[in-house]
Amino acid sequence: MRLRILAIAAITCLSAISTAAAQELRIGFLNTTTGGGAVIGKHIENGWLLGLERLGWAKDGDKLGGVPTKIFYGDDQLKTDVGKREVTKFLSHDRVHIVAGIIWSNVMIAVADDVFSAKAMLLSANAGPAPLAGEKCSPLWVTTGFQNDQMAEAAGELANKHGVKSIYLMAPNYQAGKDNIQGFRRMFKGTVVGEMLFKVGEADFQAELSRVRAEKPEALFVFAPAAMGVAFVKQWTASALGKQIKLYTVYSIDGSTLQAIGDAALGTYTTTNWDADSSDPRNQAFLKAYAAKFNSLPSTYALAAYDAATAIDTGVKAVGGKLDDMVAVARAIRKGKLSSPRGDLKYNHNGFLIQPYYEQEPVKQADGKLWLKSGQMIFTRPDFYGDRCPAANRL
Repeated sequence: MRLRILAIAAITCLSAISTAAAQELRIGFLNTTTGGGAVIGKHIENGWLLGLERLGWAKDGDKLGGVPTKIFYGDDQLKTDVGKREVTKFLSHDRVHIVAGIIWSNVMIAVADDVFSAKAMLLSANAGPAPLAGEKCSPLWVTTGFQNDQMAEAAGELANKHGVKSIYLMAPNYQAGKDNIQGFRRMFKGTVVGEMLFKVGEADFQAELSRVRAEKPEALFVFAPAAMGVAFVKQWTASALGKQIKLYTVYSIDGSTLQAIGDAALGTYTTTNWDADSSDPRNQAFLKAYAAKFNSLPSTYALAAYDAATAIDTGVKAVGGKLDDMVAVARAIRKGKLSSPRGDLKYNHNGFLIQPYYEQEPVKQADGKLWLKSGQMIFTRPDFYGDRCPAANRL
């Protein structure tokens, strides 16, 4: 009788192992690969693929987190309805465990509830809208990027350090634009003489620049990601306003836009969550691998996508490859440290990273090439909204 019980137990154990082994991790990766947002999308794609390659994943069926993994891709075209349609396909047809990627905060807000309702994990490689840090936070949320306000908060602190007394604020009219304006206002101690929300995808800033000229601020703060940033900075330089007014930017002059902007970026100020000059071996390995594979400068976007692969691998390994409870995977990622080229980073209880922010300046190197040189660290602290995250949704 005892032998029969042992045999049944052994068969049950083998069956459980066989079931676990047969599991397939399914990831839906939503990016922006067409239109003006594709400038960032290419960097997100590059970083993601490089991160997967580092972990040994090259094709469907290869393992991530010790589990065979299949990845599905979608293009949101920087449109909320398209993003929602792609995520619906991920969840209903492809039956994904994780929805990852997502550049734009308006797209993120549009799809988040659908992902959470499906009990899938939502892993942002970029967008960090304020509602998902606070009142709408979820135990199924993790990011390897940033909370939108924080880069702008750092820019506000930098302007304070520079003694700026008056400033004008500009950003595109969507969630991240409003978050960045809020973040800058929260930290800036001087006078905001005016504020403007321009059309998403704007390419002609002549009217906006005329308004700034008329207000005569000491400085201008602008959030203009992707192609918007290239157009704005070039037109700013052509207007000669930079001779009288300091320019502070976030997500406008970065690794994804610097070469296209060229020398027009010189003399401006920006902030970042990544010290690209760090001697950390992980950072140096990332820089070297990115340059070798893509023959270009990486960006904070590429870095966050690179780290997204690491986070998934770490979380799935920590739960022993069990994919029936994605809250447990998200918890494992949050409770551990994210091993990043940025260093060993901890998570706040709302799934957003607590990480350093630095001043950054475009410079021309001895070989004539442009580089974004990191300066002093401005701060390291949790995001502003974490205390608004309901206790039941914290991990």
